[in-house]
Order: sequence, then C-alpha cells, then structure tokens
Amino acid sequence: MTAGEDSSRTEVLLHVGGTREVLLHVRGTRLEHGERPKGACMQLGKVVGTVVATRKEQTLEGLKFMLVRQVDAEGQETGGFVVAADAVGAGPGELVLVASGSSARQTQATNNRPVDAVIMAIVDTWEVGRVTKYKK
Repeated sequence: MTAGEDSSRTEVLLHVGGTREVLLHVRGTRLEHGERPKGACMQLGKVVGTVVATRKEQTLEGLKFMLVRQVDAEGQETGGFVVAADAVGAGPGELVLVASGSSARQTQATNNRPVDAVIMAIVDTWEVGRVTKYKK
C-alpha cells in the first residue's frame, strides 16, 4: 500500500453494450481537497448537455461534444464537468464511461485528433459489492 491509500477495496461490475461486462477493482484513496489521482483513468459520468462550437480546429470537424459531470459509485453527481468528444452516440441524461489523456485518442472517432476526453461507452448497468446500483 502506498502513502495516501486506505485498505478499502470495492469491486464494481459495469455492463456496457448489452452483453459486454467491465469489472473494475477500485481501491479507496484519500486525497486532499483539490488533488487529483495521478495519471489518466476512466470515469463514470452523466451527460448533462451538449457543446456546440461553430469555429474549431479542422481535425475536430464532424465530432459531437457533450458536457459530462462526474458521478460516484452510487450514481450521485459529485465532481466537476468535462467536455468530451462522443464516440458512441450518447445523449443527455445517459450514464457513460469517459476515457481521458492519451487513451481519449484511441477510438476510431478520435484517432489522431486533439481531444483529451472521449465518451467511449454508454453504461447499461453497474454493480458495487454485488448490489445493482444502476440499471438503464
């Protein structure tokens, strides 16, 4: 265990795209106010709006941008907002997985484009500790 981590560990099972499952093991961390975990990671979020930019860098043409608010394992809106390119056709109110950093440029829609966040999955269900927390 490294400094700043606690011993709690939560298992989160996400169902995306019907039959596809993603199992995440989340170890609790204690961060000071304003600190962020090091490195890019996938985040759960809720699409709360759209972003329209009529003038933009040429390589961004054709991308749809959404405003996403972070949610916790209970589905409660908790964090800040991020503007993310939408690679999967998400809509307002949907719960999604957002990849950030260099991972955001590895989808077919965002390959070699200057984006730092991408919606890469629409969440169907998720479980925490074998308890269903969300079902679409």
